[in-house]
Amino acid sequence: MTLNDQAEHAPKPARSFRLHNVSVPSRPLEPALYLVATPIGNLGDITLRALEVLAGADVLACEDTRVTRVLLDRFGIQNRPYAYHEHNANEVGPKLMEHLGAGRSVALVSDAGTPLVSDPGYRLGQLAIAEGYRVVPIPGASAPLAALVGSGLPNDAFLFAGFLPSKDKARRDRLAEFSDVMATLIFFESPHRIGATLSAAADVLGAERQAAVCRELTKTFEEFRRASLGALAEEYRDKSVKGEIVLVIGPPLAAAEAAEADIDALLLKHGETLPAAKAAAEVAKLTGLPRKVLYQRLLDLRSADGE
Repeated sequence: MTLNDQAEHAPKPARSFRLHNVSVPSRPLEPALYLVATPIGNLGDITLRALEVLAGADVLACEDTRVTRVLLDRFGIQNRPYAYHEHNANEVGPKLMEHLGAGRSVALVSDAGTPLVSDPGYRLGQLAIAEGYRVVPIPGASAPLAALVGSGLPNDAFLFAGFLPSKDKARRDRLAEFSDVMATLIFFESPHRIGATLSAAADVLGAERQAAVCRELTKTFEEFRRASLGALAEEYRDKSVKGEIVLVIGPPLAAAEAAEADIDALLLKHGETLPAAKAAAEVAKLTGLPRKVLYQRLLDLRSADGE
């Protein structure tokens, strides 16, 4: 029996999800491809909209049915997931398009995080757009963004570059391509390669450049190690670590100085019409930086100007 036959003849599960033992009905969805972000570790990070889509979709496609089943069971969702991954994408992708063509709603999830970001869902999204079907993103957890905001590094401009090559020369060549990018860099990395990657990054980008190794995000043993690339390379040279890692590398030092100048300009602008405490609070909202640090910075700037 094909995927289409299974979807057409299988008994329809209840369109609902469960929150704290309360069953919440889910409305039928309009025909579209729904790209649903799922938690990257902590199941509590799922959104209400994501739960409604997972429960209400006519067809639910996922990277690994076993992983997705854990999430569905946690929230009492009876929808049956079908596997769509890099090994069967050429076969299953067109069948999912047939469901869209028949007026059904199709939801796609990856094992964790946002579909299409470093996973085969990208091809399915392209195919749906090319055939004129509606594509609906359901935002939620994102490892690159979680790492960025937890790193403490400048976030006014950033570049996510996925995984670096596993071979040392290719890895260094790739890093060299980013050496002059005036933005914070974000990479995925495996625990057994993080030491080699940090060493290469320190050599290519500069040992003084600031970085953060973000491990096991949102999970019980979440960890942020923040230091210069040189210091981190030394720390992880012979260190054995486990878990998923996001490496965040700050911009070139000139860009970091420029970012500080931008923050100073914001403080002075808001300080023209607001008391120092309120000005610092407003700039804290805009930048995500600590209010107390900004408050002291504004006082220092006013003192330097002779106010």
